[in-house]
Amino acid sequence: MSEHLMNTYGRQPVTFEKGVGVWLYDQQGNQYLDALSGVAVNGLGHAHPKFVAAIQAQVARLVHVSNIYQIAEQSRLADKLAEISGMDKVFFCNSGCEANEAAIKLARLYGHNKGVENPEIIVMERAFHGRTMATLSATGNRKTQAGFEPLVSGFVRVPYDDLDAIKQVAKRKNNVVAILVEPVQGEGGIHIPADMKGYFQGLRQVCDENGWLLMLDEVQSGVARTGTWFAFQHTGILPDVMTLAKGLGSGVPIGACLARGVAAETFTPGKHGSTFGGNPLATAAGMATINIIVEEKLRENADAVGAFLNAQFSAAFAGNKHVVNIRNAGLMVGIELDVPCSDLVKLALAQKLLINVTAEKVIRLLPPLIMNKEEAQVLVDRLVGVVQAFLSSHEKPESN
Repeated sequence: MSEHLMNTYGRQPVTFEKGVGVWLYDQQGNQYLDALSGVAVNGLGHAHPKFVAAIQAQVARLVHVSNIYQIAEQSRLADKLAEISGMDKVFFCNSGCEANEAAIKLARLYGHNKGVENPEIIVMERAFHGRTMATLSATGNRKTQAGFEPLVSGFVRVPYDDLDAIKQVAKRKNNVVAILVEPVQGEGGIHIPADMKGYFQGLRQVCDENGWLLMLDEVQSGVARTGTWFAFQHTGILPDVMTLAKGLGSGVPIGACLARGVAAETFTPGKHGSTFGGNPLATAAGMATINIIVEEKLRENADAVGAFLNAQFSAAFAGNKHVVNIRNAGLMVGIELDVPCSDLVKLALAQKLLINVTAEKVIRLLPPLIMNKEEAQVLVDRLVGVVQAFLSSHEKPESN
């Protein structure tokens, strides 16, 4: 690794040279099963032939022009996203945190347009919305925020999956203008509301009653990851604002902030922008991604393979006192242990398996949407062995 790279990542001791499907290959030719897909980015796996062809064709035509001009690829992707989401308009940027920055700015402008002098946004404990100053401030992780004070003000924090807490805020504050919430908390540990439909319908009702925007961060849960195009489609509601990134470009950087109704009309020329956002290459990648998901029925596959993984892990860990919970929404899978388990990342790597540990005790799996059940079984077999060996090493010997 170069000595000139800033020390911002705890990198694993491996360098990958190529990928095919759900497999990655290091410089020595060793094959690894990718159960992380670039943290929910590579939904189509690696080197998907249809995606490669689409990107090659676009690079040969046009990579970038400024948003000063009309961009046909951008318009096509905006139309498609509106069609599959029920939203009205789209702003394109380059990442999830940029999409969330756009949502935060939109909410503040919406509030100021209503005459709210100091608009506030309700956010959740354990949330993760990014690492820019505003999204860092909205994030509910003190370790992530530490050292970057003063944080951006204007956020009111409540527990996740607690509708009553939000209703209490509504009673005592009159300057709230929006709620920002992840349908499934990814970085927070694959947390899913106990009654997802009831919770989000309750949020929708509170927002409607108070004139707030309901803003959903679907950066990790969107683009077929949970078995529907977007996780909110499990709930029967429509948000006012939704943010996307990660899986939208299959590895080509792209983010999007979608809005409907009055929220869709809030930005006007000069209020927000992005040099690279929505350029021809990025939006062609987004369009190719959506087309392939449709053609190969990857939403249905995410639902089926996610259920298979949950069932297999539940059976394998049945009765294991150290496994607190196994939960999934499509191919967002979390296995919560009762001990810190970050060492599992390196132990799994030694078994040629790529995983992640988040929230200290949660094994997070975000496999490519193309993973089939045979590959999923390989994932189960490798991970169960690694986890059982790890937990056995943490067993305290019984005293006589």
